[in-house]
Amino acid sequence: MTNLNNIQNPGFLKKMSVKELEQLAGEIRSFLITNISKTGGHLASNLGVVELTIALHYVFDSPTDKIFFDVGHQSYTHKILTGRASRFPQLRQYKGLSGFQKRSESIHDVWEAGHSSTSLSAALGMAIARDLSHADYYVVPVIGDGALSSGMALEALNQIGSEKRNMIIIFNDNNMSISRNVGALTKGFSRLRAGAGYNSLKMNMKRSLRSNTIGEFVYTGLKTMKDALKDTIIDKGVFGEFNVEYLGPIDGHNMRDLIQSMQTAKLHEGPIVLHVITQKGKGYLPCETDREGTWHSVGAFNITTGEALHHIPEGYITWSQLMSDNVLKLADENEDIVALTPAMMKGSALHHFFAKYPERSFDCGIAEEHAATMAAGLAVAGKRPYLTIYSSFLQRAYDQINHDICRMDLPVVIGIDRCGLVGEDGETHHGVFDPGILSGLPNLIIAQPKDADEAGDLLYTAFHQKHPFAVRFPKGTIPAGSREMKEIPIGSWTIHHDAPENKVIVLTYGEDVERILDKVTVNNMPVTVVNCRFLKPLDEQMMRELCARNLPMIAYESDMKINGLGAGILSLCNDCGLDISLTRFAFPDKYIQQGGSNQLRREMHTDLMCLMEKIEELIKK
Repeated sequence: MTNLNNIQNPGFLKKMSVKELEQLAGEIRSFLITNISKTGGHLASNLGVVELTIALHYVFDSPTDKIFFDVGHQSYTHKILTGRASRFPQLRQYKGLSGFQKRSESIHDVWEAGHSSTSLSAALGMAIARDLSHADYYVVPVIGDGALSSGMALEALNQIGSEKRNMIIIFNDNNMSISRNVGALTKGFSRLRAGAGYNSLKMNMKRSLRSNTIGEFVYTGLKTMKDALKDTIIDKGVFGEFNVEYLGPIDGHNMRDLIQSMQTAKLHEGPIVLHVITQKGKGYLPCETDREGTWHSVGAFNITTGEALHHIPEGYITWSQLMSDNVLKLADENEDIVALTPAMMKGSALHHFFAKYPERSFDCGIAEEHAATMAAGLAVAGKRPYLTIYSSFLQRAYDQINHDICRMDLPVVIGIDRCGLVGEDGETHHGVFDPGILSGLPNLIIAQPKDADEAGDLLYTAFHQKHPFAVRFPKGTIPAGSREMKEIPIGSWTIHHDAPENKVIVLTYGEDVERILDKVTVNNMPVTVVNCRFLKPLDEQMMRELCARNLPMIAYESDMKINGLGAGILSLCNDCGLDISLTRFAFPDKYIQQGGSNQLRREMHTDLMCLMEKIEELIKK
């Protein structure tokens, strides 16, 4: 049995037999299940690529050869084989092991990402740089079929076929991304899977005929016929249309076949796709049978029962479910409301909407740009689209939101899920940039509710007006709402805990409104709390009234300081000639590591304790 904690680099694999490699795969699976059940993490995707990752490190020589994974959330076996098994108890924890590839962690991590479909563009860049430098190494990106539905991946394939640089593309085909894949490309990949007989015949003929001189002569004579057969059956498929050679499909859990196929691919001149069929979640029954993406990324769980160790408290609901349920209620009354999501139906809790109104529901796959422009097309034709998208993924559709939605002033409602700090996924997933990215777009309204009732009100308002309207909401849970939705004036703020004797004004938004109110109420502090639920437009009339009080103000934010609420307030006051004394609590101009929200806010001196200390200081002046 291999002591995984003693592994320093993958070189040891080359001394192992196929049987020993298969045994190692079983040990790694057990290790992953045991450790992820304690820390949480991306489970199903990593269980599916154990043999594939072992074979890659057996055949290729990392870090000289560039092996990397699209998105990177399925790189856990890669981390184990490159000397990081001992760090798994701190997986995705504050200052612990990243859940993605991380260049600062290891020389074996040659690329890092948290969003899909970047690997092929990066691989082409590496291959061109290699050739320009007259270097000699393999470039081996691993990409899943869900990621190939993205326009960026297809753009890269288009140039890869034109450049004809040597690279080996591992097409990890499990017919899933987070949940089941959708679209015409998926059907095309299914046809490639069905072509296994051709590929098996080709490999067997090559091995048999080239074993002797006569066979070699026969094999050479049959090459023209083989190429014609290949052109008819395979190259007219997806990859052939991009002028990229295809080899497969290969059983992604058969170590011998994987090794042989990779060794064959190494002999090929030009780009080649190695089509590997894997089972997402292999080795753990709850993962194997999951078709909804429940086991894609998990919290701590009981291995025996598969049950989560952390449950939603009684009377609470996830923000995602709350927003989806409210949209569903509105859709019951308005048949023009349709729902779209770029591959996040489960994550954004739209499954109930999809089940009730399948003809009004659209999963666009991992294609944020397409989803945004499709929403614009629906709006132009008179529908009322609700586009729900994670904050960190919304960045990828900036041009479409700008050019296709806001410029034409279309009434698309954008539900920005996972805004603010999201914790364990770290730098690539924190939803702290969208206010700054979107605030400069004309016609767009941006809002964030403080609680469940206000969330319903903002959605109701969004669907009862005629401009682009973004409603932000965080990850996590919230007490369920208790009243009917109602329309509220756009751009309006509300004042809480106000009194003539108050000495400080705190301007904030989202869940921080209630948190700060709890603090100042319990401690009977002379503090006025303003719920700045609209980040755009700002409430100019209220700002004029607040500035007239001549009190110190604090802008307390859960996003980046640059182009945030405080920056907008200062700009407004400057333009209106208003005197203001404003202290800003927001995130600095840097990328924020993984970790719990409270830990990270303490590190950046933006937690509630720092806020209370500043309030006390201002009160005493």
